[in-house]
Formats: sequence, structure tokens, C-alpha cells
Amino acid sequence: MKKILAVLIATLMLLSMCSMAMAEETVTIGYLLSDLSNQFFTTLEQGIKARCEELGVEVVGYDSGNDAANDMTNMEDLINLGVDIILYNPVDSDAGEAVVELANAAGIPVVTIDRGVNGGEVVSHIASDNVYGAELAAKHIVELLGEEGGAVAEVQGMAGASAATDRHTGFDNVMSAAENITVVSSQIGNWDRTQAMTIMENVLTSNPEVKAVFCANDVMALGVVEACQANGRDDIIIVGFDADDDAIAAIQEGTMSGTIQQLPETMGVTGVDVALAHLKGETVEANIGVEVALVTAE
Repeated sequence: MKKILAVLIATLMLLSMCSMAMAEETVTIGYLLSDLSNQFFTTLEQGIKARCEELGVEVVGYDSGNDAANDMTNMEDLINLGVDIILYNPVDSDAGEAVVELANAAGIPVVTIDRGVNGGEVVSHIASDNVYGAELAAKHIVELLGEEGGAVAEVQGMAGASAATDRHTGFDNVMSAAENITVVSSQIGNWDRTQAMTIMENVLTSNPEVKAVFCANDVMALGVVEACQANGRDDIIIVGFDADDDAIAAIQEGTMSGTIQQLPETMGVTGVDVALAHLKGETVEANIGVEVALVTAE
């Protein structure tokens, strides 16, 4: 009986040690995304969740609803939950500095995705080359306008968001060097379809000669499509960014000329892989690029 009891005790101790080891190995990744009403970010979220499920990693996330104030509250919640690392897609790159510093103070590492922050300590930044993508979109417009050129407009994303800034830079790089092309309007649409529609309605009134529009995301591009259709202008070249399903359908229908394809699911998967590599003590790249490409009907 003593031998049996000793074996049982030893077994229980071993099981307890194994359970403790397993508990120590359990990793929880937190994610904080800017706006899950946007298909791009829901797809990014799917990539995060799918990769975590595949690897048996716990995951918890929040949506800031495109409101920078919510980033701080959501980051506090993730810190209170005791997550091991955070994947962060800020609403605003400037405001994101304080949000990241909150995690820094708590000793929780941060990986930024799609949009960067203008301060704080970040392990790695994963994003498309937004400057290059916008240059592809602008070159497509220039090519379609040909030697005749003409008036073009731009609907920018949200002021302060790094992706919006980079896409404006890429568009301007090409347009400022293009001959016979004049940018007659460049306004901020805050990634919003309704705002973009209103901007385009005003452009059509003030600059009816406009021939093409570049929008910093597809949501806004579809708002521009609505404005053009309402005003009987099916002659305007409209190019977006993201390759959302609705934008692809619009390109197939001929109401949009093109969009820039990103790979948000790949970003999500890469974010998880980078996070886990960092937690294991591996060296990760400070900046990781994800491919972009021009999508047209052809």
C-alpha cells in the first residue's frame, strides 16, 4: 500500500508539474483594430484568428469603431486582461503614440499592423507599401488619360493615419510629375463612404471638367461612384485602394476602373507569427512589407 501510495503521489506531482508547465506555455495574443465595419479589417481579423486557432494560441480582440479615443480604453482593457503581446492597428498614428506607451509601461510588447504609430516602442511594423500602391493607382490614371491629360481629384483617408499620409504621398509623387494633369481637388474623406460621396458631389459642381478620381480606400471610391451615377457622369475614371469585394464587383461592372490589392489576411497571419517569434526570444524585422498590386477589369 505504501508503494502504491508513493507511486500515486509521484504521479500526481508529475501531473501537477506538467499542468504548471502547460500553463506557463499558454500564450494570449491581444489585437486592437481600428474599424471592423470595413471589410479590409474584418479580413485582417480573420487572418489573426485563423492562425491563432491553427497554432492553439489564445486570442482576444477589440474594435475601436474608427474613434481614436476608443484606442486608449481598449488598450487598457487588453492590459488588464494580461495578454502577452498586442497586435495594434491604430485609428490615428499620432494619438497611437500614447496608446503604445501605455502598453510599454505595462511591459507588454506591441506589433503594429497596416498603420504605424509616431512614437512609443514597437517590436515590428507590418504593412503594405502604401506609397508604392498609390503610385500604381496614379500611374494607371495617367495612362488612361493619355497625352490629353485633364483635371483629377483625390479623396484622402483620415488625417493623422500613416496609411492615408503614405497614399497621398504616392499619388502626389506621380501627379506632380505628370504633364497636362491638374489636381483640382484633394480633400479628406475619413475613410467614409457618405463623406466621399458628398465631396464628389461638390467637386462635380465646382469642377465639372474633372476626368478622374483617386480614393484612398474602396469604401470612399464606392461613395464617389454613387455621386457620379446620381449626376449622370459615367465618364469619370475612379480608382480605389484595398480590393474589397464590392470594389471588385464595381470594376467588373465598369463603374470603377481599378483598385490596389492588399493582402490583409496575410498581414494578420504574419502578425501572429511575428508576435510568437518575439515571445520566443527570436529576432524579428523592424519593418515587414506585404505585397500590393493594381487590379483592373483586364
